[in-house]
Amino acid sequence: MNIPKKYLLTMINAALLASLVQPAFADEQPAKAQASGIQLQVLSPTIKVYASPQADALLLYEIPKGNLLDVIEQQGNWFKIKVNSYQEFGWVRQEPWEYGELTLSVLPNKGEVSYAQEQVGATAPEDAPQTRQFQPAKPNVIATLPPIDSEQVQAPSPNLPRETIPIQDRWRIMQALGFKFPWYDPFNQNHLKGDLPVLKEWGEDLFFNLGVISDTVIESRRVATPVANQVSTAPGANNTYGGSEQFIFNQNLILSFSLTKGNTTFKPPEYEFRFVPVLNYNFADVEEAGVLYADPRKGTTRKDGFVGVQELFADVHLRNVSDRYDFDSIRVGIQPFISDFRGFLFQDTPFGVRLFGNRANNRYQYNVAWFRRMEKDTNSGLNDVGQSLRNDDIYAANLYMQDFPARGFTSQVSVTHNRNNEKQREYDTNDFLVRPALLGDLRPHSYEVTYLGYTGDGHFGKWSLSTSSYLAVGSDSRSPIAQTKQDIFAGFHASELARDFDWIRLRGNLLLASGDKNPYDDKSTGFDAILENPQFAGASTSYYIRQSIPLIGGGGVALSGRNGLLPSLRSSPIQGQSNFANPGLVLLGLGADFDLGPQLRVFGNISDLHFMNTSSLGVLRNEEIPSKHLGVDASVGFHWRPLFNQNIIINGSMGALMPGDGLKQLYGNDQGTLYSALINALITY
Repeated sequence: MNIPKKYLLTMINAALLASLVQPAFADEQPAKAQASGIQLQVLSPTIKVYASPQADALLLYEIPKGNLLDVIEQQGNWFKIKVNSYQEFGWVRQEPWEYGELTLSVLPNKGEVSYAQEQVGATAPEDAPQTRQFQPAKPNVIATLPPIDSEQVQAPSPNLPRETIPIQDRWRIMQALGFKFPWYDPFNQNHLKGDLPVLKEWGEDLFFNLGVISDTVIESRRVATPVANQVSTAPGANNTYGGSEQFIFNQNLILSFSLTKGNTTFKPPEYEFRFVPVLNYNFADVEEAGVLYADPRKGTTRKDGFVGVQELFADVHLRNVSDRYDFDSIRVGIQPFISDFRGFLFQDTPFGVRLFGNRANNRYQYNVAWFRRMEKDTNSGLNDVGQSLRNDDIYAANLYMQDFPARGFTSQVSVTHNRNNEKQREYDTNDFLVRPALLGDLRPHSYEVTYLGYTGDGHFGKWSLSTSSYLAVGSDSRSPIAQTKQDIFAGFHASELARDFDWIRLRGNLLLASGDKNPYDDKSTGFDAILENPQFAGASTSYYIRQSIPLIGGGGVALSGRNGLLPSLRSSPIQGQSNFANPGLVLLGLGADFDLGPQLRVFGNISDLHFMNTSSLGVLRNEEIPSKHLGVDASVGFHWRPLFNQNIIINGSMGALMPGDGLKQLYGNDQGTLYSALINALITY
């Protein structure tokens, strides 16, 4: 047969084109693979079974979550499964689900082949096209899953919806499982430690917390001691100075009772009632009469006991202001308060009303408060609730800002106003005059002073910084030395810069407190705090900070008070009044902490101390004090936690003050090095 040439060429071209297109077309066909060695587990609430591997194919069944399916064949993300023993097959599709997880998980097949409809109870959906008669499905049963194999099971998605079961008493799940804990065990669920609700007849979610702390201090010290009114108990000691050796024992038993309502884990409690009494016993032995008592006939030893109330308040949660539980609360009663990070200005447990809260996911915290100071027991330093409140008011407002000005650093701005209107003479427990102080004449006076402050604490990179600055402005009704009204204008700054090197921390300290240049004019420029308790430059391990140094020739006035830095020339730090006609202070120091293990920390500090101005000291001594060098303070100590926790803590330290020329001019050259050594045991339940 003769084929026209043009048709022959057309047929050849078509054959060539088919040979080129066929491989490409074959690549586009879905790949088929025998996959009988794997299983599928349904992860979505249901999985749909289709008649063919197409989304618009006939819908056969729906299989619920958790079931296992045996795979016959795989085409891409489609899997062929055998639905029942009547040779009916279906196709399921693996695809992303609501929270990014897949609808099906692929597992190796470790069991016999099972059929979806008969084994797991697959059912036809109500809206499936009824094009044929379905086999009746068996009741849905819970499939028994094989043992978990961490190498074959996919990691859980963090956003999977949680399936929860209501529990009537979620607090006592452990007890329901048979776990029993003794009442004295604070490390497991305990009614006494706020772990389980109590007093159900009074309300829901009421928790009681009992705290017991034993605080024991044994201290030996050497203090320059004036002879009282030139009367000494030692022959030949009728001099300006007497025996300087002293021994102190102090025991506090602190009990804390707290009743709280609410869930304190995720949000503030609805209210809290707290009561903290302290039982004290103290013993002192000195070498000179007139040191422990104003009456030298009472001797050189003293045993005393006292019960004080350090906390007694009600705390009420007013409202939440965000879904992250930013809140406003109010607290009324005897309560602890500290004005800054290091306790430079005011740290006490006065009576007062405090409104406090936070904002912006706890990035900002605020306090607005009024406090009235309480009278203290002289020998224990505890609140004496048997006496009337002092006429000494503190108004405080502050704002904390986290991550300002840089991440990892917290800033605080504050305004604190102290109004003291105490115009009656006051004697302490040992009959010493504490208000007014024995400076100049003894007429009472009042004062008002406002402290404007900035404090910060945190780190900048590898460097840690804690800093505080205050400006004090106000007036004193009458200076006991100048006997005229005084304008108060004084300043204070303290900074600690530290750097960590593995288990070692190195610290540098700087403190500047302005001094009064002329006690006879109408300006008081010596800085004084309200009630300080500085955690700085060694704190209680430092001799100069821990000990009260009497001022020779000043009667019942100390150069500096116990647990204080400022040479404020007060009669008493806890019972006296602030004094802004003082010499001020300059401190330069270095320190280091050594973490020798998780149980033991050893630390040391050395500080060089100078008066800012000695004019006020010269007036009190009736002589010029040419040198400003107070001395060099050095201390070492340790902090030991034998149980690796805070339940038992043993602290020990030794501090020494090597007098400088300025201190020698006040105390003479015969005092030598002043020292103190102490051991402190804290046991907490």
